[in-house]
Amino acid sequence: MTITEPSITERLIIFTRYPLPGQAKTRLIPALGAEAAANLQRQMTQHTLSQVAALSQAWTGSVEIRFAGSSSDLETDRQLMQDWLGQQWNYQPQAQGDLGARLSQAKQAAFAAGIERVVTIGTDCPGLDAARMQQAFQLLKTHDVVLGPATDGGYYLIGLRQFVPDFFTNIAWSTDAVLPQTVEIAHRLGYSVAFLDSLTDVDRPEDLPAWQAVQSATAPPANPPQISIIIPTLNEATVISPLLKSLQSAEVERIVVDGGSHDQTVELAAAMGITVLKTTAGRAIQMNAGAQVAQGEILLFLHADTRLPPEFASLVTQTLAQPGTVAGAFDLQIEGQAGGLRWVEWGVKWRSHGLQLPYGDQALFLKADTFRAVGGFAALPIMEDFELIRRLQPHGKIAIAPAAVITSGRRWQKVGVLQTTLINQLIIAAYFLGVPIERIARWYRGKLA
Repeated sequence: MTITEPSITERLIIFTRYPLPGQAKTRLIPALGAEAAANLQRQMTQHTLSQVAALSQAWTGSVEIRFAGSSSDLETDRQLMQDWLGQQWNYQPQAQGDLGARLSQAKQAAFAAGIERVVTIGTDCPGLDAARMQQAFQLLKTHDVVLGPATDGGYYLIGLRQFVPDFFTNIAWSTDAVLPQTVEIAHRLGYSVAFLDSLTDVDRPEDLPAWQAVQSATAPPANPPQISIIIPTLNEATVISPLLKSLQSAEVERIVVDGGSHDQTVELAAAMGITVLKTTAGRAIQMNAGAQVAQGEILLFLHADTRLPPEFASLVTQTLAQPGTVAGAFDLQIEGQAGGLRWVEWGVKWRSHGLQLPYGDQALFLKADTFRAVGGFAALPIMEDFELIRRLQPHGKIAIAPAAVITSGRRWQKVGVLQTTLINQLIIAAYFLGVPIERIARWYRGKLA
């Protein structure tokens, strides 16, 4: 007897985009800034997919992620989506044109593939949970159209059991007329309509409480870590394992954020049970992404080639407990005996203590609430640490913990102590003189490549 697998008759299509600053959640940029708006897009998409994963435990349909590209290369965009959300999903590009054209093409392709009930959602509605998705598919068994009304006059979900192009043409998209126009078309064509309950899309600053309510309802970990250590990486396979092992005895959260390594960095970190995120390259982007998912009350940003002192956790909490302190860092010790390294360490100590201006290789740390309040790292290709400290200085003291981190001397050894120091000072001077940061970054990488 031949046993045939049951055919898949239902499909959930999710519309989203890669969270690139400046392109994601653009209507929230004036209120949040480009980086924070993109991080919100990242969080809300991941939240939606967690609900889809819950739905899939009791549902046998297929899932398709329709993504809007951030570049002109389809395969690059697809890889970015896979690196971000995992390879378990079916990724397809959105069509060109307005929202109607994109919805229409996705629906038509699903029905052409033999799907009988198709539900399409976005990732802007935090109240859309697995139960409502399942309800939509159940209603499609007895109704032609299912709509999830949004409080702004649109809809957060549309389900159909046949392709009807009229639903996607001559609609005033992004207005409060979308839902009534869609309902009017359904009635005119004689289709039966079922409605889910009304929910709020998060598109504007006044919508943010809807997202905050979902976050508040999510139970925090039973014993949240006090410190989250965020480690940006790019081809750090030679140092990542020793670094992570050195942190094993501390009760901290360890988050590795990789910017596209071509070596074994990600595999080595994952093998140690570490949370590993993948983003586009850029230390600021990577550290912001890590901060976005961190559970700790305190964030500590650590370069992969830097080692913390054994008692770092208590030193961090004691330093931030000092009156008027807004952030902190450690003194710097550089590996190696090359002539001039001790002078570099002395210069760093003078700059850090005297000017309250530590750099990223000194393991910057601050409270998570403070980091988010100032908007995190600016999306700069270089000097993101310098710029963050400058923004923090008006809010309080930048304190230096009474111990040193040990950092690799590879930069100084490769180029030379004197030349590396001179390059660093020229970079700062160019920044203050208003030289475009992209030009500074190209020059810096060219000199130290």
